Amino acid sequence: MILWLVAIAVFALDRFTKHLILSSFMPGESRLVIPHLLWWTYVQNTHGAFGLFGNSPALLVILALVVLALFALAFRDAAKRSTLVRIAFGAIVGGAAGNIADRLQRQFVVDFIDFKTIWPNVFNIADSCITVGVFLLIISSLRREERKS
Repeated sequence: MILWLVAIAVFALDRFTKHLILSSFMPGESRLVIPHLLWWTYVQNTHGAFGLFGNSPALLVILALVVLALFALAFRDAAKRSTLVRIAFGAIVGGAAGNIADRLQRQFVVDFIDFKTIWPNVFNIADSCITVGVFLLIISSLRREERKS
């Protein structure tokens, strides 16, 4: 249950923040949020993560679904035993669903979080939650390996 609650919360927050950007910014427009650190910059991202995997929305949706299925298979047993894994996978599922919805609706993903001075790519809430979810899965896997040894 917690997996789906996290996924729904991430999806809703991602869609809400993208709606705010779409209704307030022109493509390419950037506004300073925290001096020397954070800008909101509206980017229409037609590529996959970090500009990889081309710009075919259909291919990127299929790749996202395949990766989700692989994660589900790889972590299904751990998810039964670990709340951390369920939360992590919920973040990944919600984030992936947010980006998939963009690709199906617009043929691009709305990105807007921009740390120009410290990170080269603009990203969004979905990307952040996917990254945090993967990080939590890695931590969970390392903890499981420690307990086994």
